[in-house]
Amino acid sequence: MSQTPISSSTSTLSTAPKRLVIASRESRLAMWQAEHVRDCLKKLYPECNVQILGMTTRGDQILDKALSKVGGKGLFVKELETALEDGRADLAVHSLKDVPMVMPEGFDLSCVMAREDAHDAFVSNDYASLEDLPNGAVVGTSSLRRESVLRSKFPHLEIQPLRGNLDTRMGKLDRGEYQAIILAAAGLKRLGLESRIRALLPIDPYTPAAGQGALGIETLSKHPNIKEWLAPLNDLPTLYAVSAERMVSRQLGGSCEVPLAAYATWDLDHMHIRSFVASVDGKASCLARAEGLVKSLEDAEALGFSVAQDLIAQGAASLLPNGLPK
Repeated sequence: MSQTPISSSTSTLSTAPKRLVIASRESRLAMWQAEHVRDCLKKLYPECNVQILGMTTRGDQILDKALSKVGGKGLFVKELETALEDGRADLAVHSLKDVPMVMPEGFDLSCVMAREDAHDAFVSNDYASLEDLPNGAVVGTSSLRRESVLRSKFPHLEIQPLRGNLDTRMGKLDRGEYQAIILAAAGLKRLGLESRIRALLPIDPYTPAAGQGALGIETLSKHPNIKEWLAPLNDLPTLYAVSAERMVSRQLGGSCEVPLAAYATWDLDHMHIRSFVASVDGKASCLARAEGLVKSLEDAEALGFSVAQDLIAQGAASLLPNGLPK
């Protein structure tokens, strides 16, 4: 049922919210994320009635095809954006790596919260590491980025697509459909499943996806009051890091069709960023690194832009299925 959002034009920036509705996917991990944001908002605004609107997205429904074949990561956010547009919800909570690099007109990425562990995780019931897997062992992953690195380093393994929410993927492993799977460590840790991690994969060469481990909150551009209410939840080090990463991806047309990684870390006020673009078979790749003093969002995005230009100069366009974005 359509409801009048808290973000109506009668609200002012000086007033605290009375009611907020969070749109979220209904998977256990997505609901944990939405509940985390709800609890943070309740601490900020004790009188606010914060509710969660659970939804099923097309990305959750289409499980028999790779994301790169059915529309990419945007499949996980479109229905939530519709709920924002029609007033059923005031904000949407996403795993940031699922958020398209270019926001649709009228929508803002209004808040980026503190990052969880950004590593990829090796999960297996029978083996302690990728190196221990025998010839022909089946490894599941949903990511072309991970697939590219695995095919490059372990050509003797069989890499198979792995779709579904985290519990579905773990169930497939436990039923013996895979000898091992690669997942984001952040989701496992958030759901209390850290004990299932046999090994955290090193950043070199398993560089994370742009935004991996971070939560992003999306709102409508026409409701700046909501963005201001969310401002205390922003974590600036994470915001700057993921902004640099997303700039790299944006310049290279990053999507589920592109094996692309970008990960930024901090050393005091200096940011270090590592990024690669590769072929799916892992036989060709371009790698770039950069570091610089970062004291603003503009500094962060400039550093990300420089890394993207380095990759382009190395010939990264030849590895992109559709070439560089126009």
